[in-house]
Amino acid sequence: MVREKSQMEKFEKDNIQTVLGDLEKDLSHVVNDINKVVFAAGSGGKKVVEVDQEGAKRLIDESKKANINKFVMLSSMGADNPEAKEDIQEYLKAKQNADEHLKSSGLNYAIVRPGALNNNIGTGKIELSKKLNKTGEISRADVAQTLVQSLQDGTPRNETFEILQGDTSIGNAFENL
Repeated sequence: MVREKSQMEKFEKDNIQTVLGDLEKDLSHVVNDINKVVFAAGSGGKKVVEVDQEGAKRLIDESKKANINKFVMLSSMGADNPEAKEDIQEYLKAKQNADEHLKSSGLNYAIVRPGALNNNIGTGKIELSKKLNKTGEISRADVAQTLVQSLQDGTPRNETFEILQGDTSIGNAFENL
């Protein structure tokens, strides 16, 4: 799903099917003819309630109506305790609200909570646990690969987990969850 028509052309050149949608508007058409969803949109801190929270909730609700088989949510470390991070508390609270909405939706889900994102080249290796009890970084590429892996039928259902850069291949990281 992309928000602007100009974005569609870029993906269609690579033979990637896209649908036009806006998280602040009606999303009923974006879940047609699909069975899995990855929510990885973000407002960049500008519209955290409108996009990161309400947009996510809107897509969750439409996914529920469409009987989506799995919903993978990109969240953030700290969403379980937003009050601990004053500088990004509003963002983490929005993520927490969206995560809780997903958990109570009845959908099969995975909630992925990465540490601080960086633009380093992905290594294909992470550290993954329900709770890591530490902070750190991870490349956007490794987060993307983890989101895709989370879609697989063999990965744990209805789980929330944290990820950082690590030493375990992404494919094997789910084995010990």
